Amino acid sequence: MSLALEPKEQSPLLSPSIKMEQVTGDVLQPMGRFPSLPWHLAFGAAQLLTVLLIVPIVYQVFYGLGRFGINQPVGWGIYIVNFVFWIGIGHAGTLISAVLFLFRQSWRTSINRSAEAMTIFAVMTAGVFPLVHVGRTWVAYWLIPYPAERELWVNFRSPLLWDVFAVTTYFTISLLFWYQGLIPDWATARDRAKNKFFKKMYSILSFGWTGSARDWNHYERCYRQFAFLAAPLVLSVHSIVSFDFAVSLIPGWHTTIFPPYFVVGAIFSGFAMVVTLMVIMRSLFNMEHYVTMRHLELMNKVILATSIIMAYSYLAEFYIAWYSGHEYEQFQFLSRPFGIYAIPFWIMVICNVFVPQLFWSKRVRTSLVGMFVISILVNVGMWFERFNIFIISLHNDFLPASWGAYWPTAWDIAVTVGSFGLFFTLFLIFCRVFPVLAIAELKTTLPSPSRGSRLGVGHHAHHDHYADTDEEAGLGPDGPPRPAEGS
Repeated sequence: MSLALEPKEQSPLLSPSIKMEQVTGDVLQPMGRFPSLPWHLAFGAAQLLTVLLIVPIVYQVFYGLGRFGINQPVGWGIYIVNFVFWIGIGHAGTLISAVLFLFRQSWRTSINRSAEAMTIFAVMTAGVFPLVHVGRTWVAYWLIPYPAERELWVNFRSPLLWDVFAVTTYFTISLLFWYQGLIPDWATARDRAKNKFFKKMYSILSFGWTGSARDWNHYERCYRQFAFLAAPLVLSVHSIVSFDFAVSLIPGWHTTIFPPYFVVGAIFSGFAMVVTLMVIMRSLFNMEHYVTMRHLELMNKVILATSIIMAYSYLAEFYIAWYSGHEYEQFQFLSRPFGIYAIPFWIMVICNVFVPQLFWSKRVRTSLVGMFVISILVNVGMWFERFNIFIISLHNDFLPASWGAYWPTAWDIAVTVGSFGLFFTLFLIFCRVFPVLAIAELKTTLPSPSRGSRLGVGHHAHHDHYADTDEEAGLGPDGPPRPAEGS
């Protein structure tokens, strides 16, 4: 079977001026040329920010957690906020790659590769925080259940252990899914490479891909299976992360709305980050013809839709607290907009509820400056949402005598800002040394008259590794023959 059902008409997402023979060269161009000045400036800034992450972690390893703002009763602090924030960022990559693929949405082809990479890097960034929060980072492997002479065993009833399994499974499937999509493009880079070292390296990375009908048949079957595996993870991973809080008795946490609430919030923040990255990438590498305004507008519509769901979730939380008749729960939610943490609460509401409503205007949805600013504000709001959920709920529990305030120190702020530096450093490296677009899939959505309207999303350009045009490959106007099942 092919990667997608054949559409009734050709996709209007890409410009008709794009020629089949120029796609490969445009996508592989950043890998073969010296980086531009804007890329160097962005990469240098990202590396400077990464230093802000490394220095506090090294300091903590030698001197402990005392310099950070955590206390009793707020024993988690900024680390758990950043962990859940970055896990949420990684959700859009799996949604775009797997879920939209299964729903036959062809507009994913220009953004899925970068979104998948974003997932990998976001989960890697998120994984830093549990490792350093355990205090003795060098024994973090105790979280993994394995037979040992010390007869240590993990508590399978702990939701923190559930996170270990959920996040590692999510990372593994996402990594394999992402790499499989890269295999045909590594073969393309191999066949075009002039340098013997790079040719050998790309040959190893492509696992001997030849572009035969048999290769494509196995590839497409495997790709579909990975999509079916990855799609449930969009719902399961952040649901399990929400269990860290929902299964407790702390007022503000003990609620059944958390799993869907966290999942929608993750998709909301993830799509906002994809928009931020796509605007940067298309500007740094001249990808305006491939990541078009239509792609960005569709993502902005998803942000708008999830913003409305988030607004409903915020109202539902207050309604549930009132309807429950639970005085501790009611006090908890009243303290959010009117207590000592009122400013973070209203930042969350403004950025997540009111600011995205600007996307009702097509002029804003199609403005690069407008969408870039809004996407950043959305993730600012989502970070403060996690701050409101975790910090405010912890600082006020059942016993007033144990209440306490938590305020991030300079070390906490440095770790948070530095995590963005690590994420953008990894993404900018990816843009330089990886094909940022899925070449084979992208060619199937080109509105080229020479290919005919019968070339559906599922028909790959099998000739790409050997020729730049249909004539060189000896193909007719209808493209390559469709591989037979079981071939």
